[in-house]
Amino acid sequence: MRLFPGKWLRIQMWKNTLLILLFWLCCGIFVTTFLFVHRTVFSDGCTDQESRGLLAGLCYDYMDGAVTGDLCEDLCVTKKLTYKHCLYYHRGKKVIHADWQGNSVILKSKKDSFSEFQPPELLNEPDPQSLSDTELLVMIAVEIKNTLGLDLPNNTIMPIWTERKKHKNWKVELASMWSLFQQEEYLLFNLLQDFSRHVLQVIGTCGHFYAVEFLSAGHSWKQNLFSLEEVVGQCKTGEEKMNALLDIAISFLDMVHQFDTEFSHRLHLCDVKPENFAIRSDLTVVAIDMDMAFFEPKMRNILEQKCQSDKDCNFFDCFSTCDLKTSMCGAQRENNNLQVICDKIFRRWFSLSIMESTGPYPLQAELHRTVQQCAQSANEENLFTQLYHLLRSSQKQLQRRNM
Repeated sequence: MRLFPGKWLRIQMWKNTLLILLFWLCCGIFVTTFLFVHRTVFSDGCTDQESRGLLAGLCYDYMDGAVTGDLCEDLCVTKKLTYKHCLYYHRGKKVIHADWQGNSVILKSKKDSFSEFQPPELLNEPDPQSLSDTELLVMIAVEIKNTLGLDLPNNTIMPIWTERKKHKNWKVELASMWSLFQQEEYLLFNLLQDFSRHVLQVIGTCGHFYAVEFLSAGHSWKQNLFSLEEVVGQCKTGEEKMNALLDIAISFLDMVHQFDTEFSHRLHLCDVKPENFAIRSDLTVVAIDMDMAFFEPKMRNILEQKCQSDKDCNFFDCFSTCDLKTSMCGAQRENNNLQVICDKIFRRWFSLSIMESTGPYPLQAELHRTVQQCAQSANEENLFTQLYHLLRSSQKQLQRRNM
């Protein structure tokens, strides 16, 4: 069959056009997939427009009389609390950097809008004002237990609603606080801030948002994980950096000891990574993201699930084992906070390669060996004592060397 030049040219043009369309289609699919994976896996995408819109919606609710809080006036009226930029949105949680009277603060919320939180059922009663103080406190205690899995005595429940019930807008106050009661991290910070130096301080609230102190988080892509120069001022020598590193490591151990022994129930950290910790100017380690921190009763409920193998019993950094006879995970956590911190934090700090940035330091080989053992063993008590002794001894030897 003879193909005329004009017809042949048209066929070639169609082929070229088709190839170009396929190329751009593939590019479009690649870009869309990349953005989806980036947002899903890293889950940190946020925009200023979106964040400003969330705060504008919060202020609309405040001006409409639907929410309240001690920071609402500053955010929505006097503008003493001003937006700076969004930090990240992670698993739905909003984290926003703001300025409050010249100081940096962080605004957090588990959800976008106030309406997404379940309101207290008592507000649907015909005459909620007739509810007794005891009944009100019981309802609050039940809500907190549902969130934390923890029974709290009445004298630890804040605020004291028996007093606030006398206010004319107590329903709005209760509804706002109820949205906060449904956020585990807020409750943990609020309950522990008077008992622990290792949690963020809550500054105030507005509706479902709560403000905490601003601290710079660690970074997994840095060898030292934290910028030591920022927290200790001028660290010009390797020994100064090593001293700071030892102080921070000891503070990590202090935090582990407190979370394990000083509360009515052990507090389990199930998401240990540098980004979830920060360091104050006095080198105190602070847990700044506690969405995956659980007291023992709730930890047992989380772990005790159906399983076919031990892998099914892994909940982030908290592990259990599978009983193949019952096909149920054990309620007892098999690893511990110290073991995970040794694995994910101390391994990099006390590796042999750290000599490149700090130079040789006292008891280096012993620290390296003990950290490796700690990361692989659940023998917490002995390894905790060994690590603490080695860190303190290293500090003393550094001091003697500098005298």
